[in-house]
Amino acid sequence: MDRQRFVIGSTEAEQMAKQSGQSVLQLLPSLVKSAQALARPPISNYHVGAVGFGSSGRIFFGVNLEFPGLPLNQSVHAEQFLITNLSLNAEPRLKFLVVSSAPCGHCRQFLQELRGAPDVKILITSSEDEKENKINNNCNDQDQEFTPLSHFLPHRFGPDDLLEKEVPLLLEPHRNGLSFCSDICYGKINSEDDLKYAALDAANMSHAPYSGCPSGLALVDVEGKIYKGSYMESAAYNPSLPPAQAAVIAYVASSGGGGYERIVGAVLVEKADAVIKQEHTARLLLQCISPKCEFKVFHCKKTC
Repeated sequence: MDRQRFVIGSTEAEQMAKQSGQSVLQLLPSLVKSAQALARPPISNYHVGAVGFGSSGRIFFGVNLEFPGLPLNQSVHAEQFLITNLSLNAEPRLKFLVVSSAPCGHCRQFLQELRGAPDVKILITSSEDEKENKINNNCNDQDQEFTPLSHFLPHRFGPDDLLEKEVPLLLEPHRNGLSFCSDICYGKINSEDDLKYAALDAANMSHAPYSGCPSGLALVDVEGKIYKGSYMESAAYNPSLPPAQAAVIAYVASSGGGGYERIVGAVLVEKADAVIKQEHTARLLLQCISPKCEFKVFHCKKTC
């Protein structure tokens, strides 16, 4: 299997499982090491891999990303990468998650943004955690038992505490109704409309029900390929994923393993009157990973 792929189609997943004499769920743990190999953790050198199975039958990878020169809280966790990968590929639901190490509290909280989060089934493949998992589920060495997320965060705080039931959650369609205030840009203008409107599209898909400040960011590489990422909020605030990191996830997942220095342009779209701003942290990230990247900011407003 190609090392640089982050999505396996449903038909191929079934074929891979059949060839190995397993079900697709039994296949998932064997893919974790392949996911770990794709991680980019230059600070900790601790590779985390996550493998998710969606309701469409597709398999998704998630990995951790670290950025030297930035605070550690700018890092991307493997589970955040995974959920962003599902979102980028319009996957409506995560059903099963296999991860190389137990999800940290940050990720257990971030996963609460999914509809039916307590029922997402999790399997940890690290030896000690896997042993404890089997003991808790009274299974033998031939079995691989998944444990619901509710076991890892039994007293949850999440969207149910802050939002009305009809508000869309993560992975559900968002229609934020945003359009540009004007064509005035804070930064040099090169009339790159495709990049500008890709960022607006990402902002319109942003999950920001707590602040009311959706935003999106689009990157372009040396080949002219565009990668976009949407801001994703958490009810607990701190686990929220900024749009710059979401766009970097899209780049890592789709660029075939290219280095960050291949990113040559970026556009951020956010509301002019936003209570929280993404511009400064996005600029800092881009300056660290690709110093020559040209960064622009456009403001938008809600029109419907």
